[in-house]
Amino acid sequence: MTSQRTRDRLVKRLRDEGVCDERVLQVIGNTPRHIFVDEALASRAYEDTALPIGHGQTISQPYIVARMTEAVMMDGVPERVLEIGTGSGYQTAILAQLSPRIFSVERIQALSDLAKRRFELLGLRNIRLKYSDGTMGWSEQAPFDAIVVTAAPLEVPQGLVEQLGVGGRLVIPVGPSGDQILTMIKRTREGFETTELERVSFVPLLGGRS
Repeated sequence: MTSQRTRDRLVKRLRDEGVCDERVLQVIGNTPRHIFVDEALASRAYEDTALPIGHGQTISQPYIVARMTEAVMMDGVPERVLEIGTGSGYQTAILAQLSPRIFSVERIQALSDLAKRRFELLGLRNIRLKYSDGTMGWSEQAPFDAIVVTAAPLEVPQGLVEQLGVGGRLVIPVGPSGDQILTMIKRTREGFETTELERVSFVPLLGGRS
């Protein structure tokens, strides 16, 4: 269930569901999602579904990973990407194969440590990790060309918006559980443009560390 043929079936399904950026589809097809989940769930790794990763968190559905990645790639490859919520590291790994520099923040130490080992296993050396409160972003490394948030706040954190460079995109699920909208905010010289992409379901974005 972890063969290339299984991955190819996932890519075909994502393409059928409307993901059209071939760069994103190729990376998803080449990335071993099964190493980002518990061994007991490896047989389900290439289903288009979210799966539990412990600590009350999930690895995102591949379609959502592809959709969010596609959104930040819309105007070209972003040089510097901030990810809020490293989690299993799967979304991080997808981004790291497309963009030169990834900065990822995780508030749960155990998840951050495990993700780091997975990146080492895959030879991904362009990722910088930070164990911290993700709601604060990573101001020391700003501005960013793209920010991807993998948990849902009730409202868009203003601090994250301010860490976007001009032309940068923030892709973030927003809203309470059961009523979340994947939202894209682009920073222009005149201000900000907001686009609602689709309904989604994410764990809530929490502050602090654990």
